[in-house]
Amino acid sequence: MKLVLRVFAVVMVLVVIAGGIFYFHPLWVGDQEIRLRLWREGVKSEYAMVDGYRIHYFEALPPQGVAGTPLVLVHGLGARGEDWGAMIPALAAQGFHVYAPDLLGYGRSPRPDVSYSISMEETVVVQFMQTMHVARADVGGWSMGGWIVMKLALDHPEMVDRLMIYDSAGVYFPATWEPALFTPHDTAGVRKLMAMLTPKPRELPEFAARAALRKLEKNAWVLNRSTTSMVNGRDLLDFRLHDIQQPMLIVWGAEDELIPLSAGEVIHEKVPQSVLAIVQGCGHLAPAECSKPVIESTVEFLKAEPPMPGGVRTFPAH
Repeated sequence: MKLVLRVFAVVMVLVVIAGGIFYFHPLWVGDQEIRLRLWREGVKSEYAMVDGYRIHYFEALPPQGVAGTPLVLVHGLGARGEDWGAMIPALAAQGFHVYAPDLLGYGRSPRPDVSYSISMEETVVVQFMQTMHVARADVGGWSMGGWIVMKLALDHPEMVDRLMIYDSAGVYFPATWEPALFTPHDTAGVRKLMAMLTPKPRELPEFAARAALRKLEKNAWVLNRSTTSMVNGRDLLDFRLHDIQQPMLIVWGAEDELIPLSAGEVIHEKVPQSVLAIVQGCGHLAPAECSKPVIESTVEFLKAEPPMPGGVRTFPAH
């Protein structure tokens, strides 16, 4: 009986400790769950020295470790490689050798005192690919990452085979929000940001909202430099898009309030060989929240031989 009571007491202590960790560090716990799932699905978490910086990245090989078509995925503002968590193993299973780096200033990569401009992050991607000995790859980018990879396709066309963007920035549109949206100063601001990112935001407990606020405040100076660079207009691609020659897939959440579908339609119009895939019922987080149709449209596009002709397609959210 005493042994049972001791075991029960130990279990209760562990439950209290686990509950405390989750209460004070819910985002950290969530990250560990994502990383564990990726590890179980064969996705490696690695580091590489890129121009003197220790850049973190995820890498996934096709089944049995066979050589696959190189595919580089670039995350968006305030994001990191984990945000591709639904897509990395799914694309590797389809025969692609997937790389998903954390850009400089984001995720587990360092945060030096630099500009964090679109051009600077493009250089990071170029140098990352060179470090990985990836001379040419299919390249995809989400939000700010889409801007970066479109610029990459224009500046270094020899490095990009097929191009995919997801709810991408990079062209002018009349924004309904201020750049300060990304660096809130209270939990109400956190909830406002979430409402812009998804048409169906989850009810966020106060302790989770506070944890998100702490994380955003910690990286606010990087986000501010990135957004300052983006809004100054120097790297906007409106007058360059017609020079994109690669087969191109444009995936957009139909209910994206952060970067509206009209921006995707502008890109599609300027790149006539592009395929515009509209995901109904989804917002800015389509690759995560509507991963099934996004993966389906991506794989179909990447495997099409010859490349898919330009046009518009619509997918349900699930």
